[in-house]
This record gives sequence, structure tokens and C-alpha cells, in this order.
Amino acid sequence: MTQAITTDLRRWIVAQVQAGHSADAVLQSMKTSGWSEDVAIEAMESTLREHLQQQAQARTLPPGVPVPEPAVGESPLYLDAGDRRVAVLTVVAAPRIVVFGDLLSDAECDALMDAARPRLSRSLTVATATGGQEVNADRTSQGMFFERGESELTARIEARIALLLNWPVANGEGLQVLRYGPGTEYKPHYDYFDPEQPGTPTLLARGGQRVGTLVMYLSEPEKGGATTFPDVGLSVAPKRGHAVFFSYARPHPSTRTLHGGAPVLAGEKWIATKWLRAGEFR
Repeated sequence: MTQAITTDLRRWIVAQVQAGHSADAVLQSMKTSGWSEDVAIEAMESTLREHLQQQAQARTLPPGVPVPEPAVGESPLYLDAGDRRVAVLTVVAAPRIVVFGDLLSDAECDALMDAARPRLSRSLTVATATGGQEVNADRTSQGMFFERGESELTARIEARIALLLNWPVANGEGLQVLRYGPGTEYKPHYDYFDPEQPGTPTLLARGGQRVGTLVMYLSEPEKGGATTFPDVGLSVAPKRGHAVFFSYARPHPSTRTLHGGAPVLAGEKWIATKWLRAGEFR
């Protein structure tokens, strides 16, 4: 028998989330009550998306924009990324967070680190006050940028990401590779450009606002180094070859995409980050 997504069900979902229950807990409760998983996921995603939009309008926030969206609506175990089958390990509905397994091979991880190593320097952050870059005490890693399509390796990975996230290659910044040694971290922050800062128009001129982030783990520290999402209590372990994706439809904390790189406690962590823009990045 077809299960209908009613107004009462939508109200219940919103109430559960507002009470502090995680999306996974709400989904499990619905399944226990007899809802099919497909209907439960559809109800949660559509309800929470509408709820966030209504909240944004009530608070006179900027309207949401299209964002990269992996095809996880039917709860697949794997997604086709063209030249590679990628596992879907964790899905969070709001904010949209997806943890992927085996996005990169060991050989690709090694090749990215080898290519990046001679070009590493103290990592910079975007300076939204000026539209340039600056050293930031919250970010203590070393890093470098590849140009988009700089090599066969980066072009292959970028094509894979574009297919996986349903977002054009041209709308992505070049890969950034970062190395975190013992004691280094990146304190919680947002990846979008703050609309209130004077340098933001300069940053937006290159391709529009950032709307999504993909963090790929190239090596595994012995301890520490997780990617954390404080607003939703999620911590993603830096497993080599795996990746975490998240999107943000508006440049505002209401997206709950505050995230950070926890301190590396032993060993070192290497990651490759891909930022997705609303338009073509130039």
C-alpha cells in the first residue's frame, strides 16, 4: 500500500529535529513505526528543505541557490563516478553531508602527495576584507593549489568529482592539497564568502559564491585529525581514500555547515580539498 506523506508527518519531523534529535534517529524511528525507508527519506529531505527555506525567508536571509547534489535519494550503496565505483557510507539530510568510501585509490593518493610536496608552504585563508589571501592563526597546515586540469591525474579526479556530485567541472576551483603535522589544525569555520565583507565582491567575480566542499583524505594520521561539524555533532575520521562532501545553499550560519579539521595528535594528515562554485570559476 502506498504511504502518503501527510502534513501531520511533516510537522512531526520538524518537531523531532527542533527537539535536537539527529536525522538518523528520526529516520530510524520512522522505519520502526512501519514507514518504508524510501518514503521516510523522501519525507525527511523534502520537509527539512522546505523548513529551512521558510526559516530563511522569515529571517530575511538570502534565497537558497542550486547546489551540487549526489544522487543519494534512493539510498544507494554505491554511486557511479565514471571510472570508479564510489561507496556511500553516511548521509545526513540537513545539512546535506555525504561521506564517500574509496573515492581515490592508494596510487592516486600517493601521486597527489608526491606532486604537491615540493610546492608546499604555510597555508593561507581567503581574506574577505580585501579579496586576497592571508596567514590565519586558526589554520596551521601547509598547502598548495593545483590549477584545474593541470595534469592528467588532477583532470581525471576532477571529472570523477563532477559526475559524482552532478556539478560541472568548470564550476570547481583547482584542487588544494594540505599537510597537517602533529599539533596542527584548522579551527571551525565556514567555506562560503561572507556577504558583509568588503572583499567578497572581488572573490565572487571569479565564479560566484562557493556552494559545496569536498574533502578527500590522502593519508591517515595515527591519532586525531577528524573533520568535525560542531552544529550537528558529527565527526568524520580521516580514512585514506575516503571523502566527505557538504553543501550550503546560502552564505549564512543557518546552513549549519560550520566545520573544522581537529588537531592531529600523532603522525600527519594529508587532504585534498575541492570547492565548488555557483558559476564557472575563472
